[in-house]
Amino acid sequence: MRAAQYRIPRTAGDTEDAELVLFFFGQGKGGAADDNLTRWYGQFTEPDGRAPRDVATVTSRTVRGLHVTAVDLAGTYLGGAPGSAPRPGFRLLAAVVEGAGGPWFFKAVGPAPTIGAAKAAFNALVDSLQAHP
Repeated sequence: MRAAQYRIPRTAGDTEDAELVLFFFGQGKGGAADDNLTRWYGQFTEPDGRAPRDVATVTSRTVRGLHVTAVDLAGTYLGGAPGSAPRPGFRLLAAVVEGAGGPWFFKAVGPAPTIGAAKAAFNALVDSLQAHP
């Protein structure tokens, strides 16, 4: 379920804003981190024909006891909804944050320059998380 949605203001030269969406489905729901990465890879194509999983940067870390799997991927975004127009030059920053209450999913998508400018803030947001009993 979509828990929150935020607009990331476009940087100079970009024609649209980016978006950050947080999803939470509950304990044991929403799928494993790898399943979500695979789904997100399927939302992109690469101009040179390589598989998105081959160009994505995936990292894992622990933040205050929460396991975080993050991905950074750029290419042509095919959209989350069926029938969406392809958007070349887009970028995805996403994180699966796993804790005792269930995983949270953070997904930022938009023009590559805007997402690049927001990367430090995205990482700071994820790094600020704390588990609550």
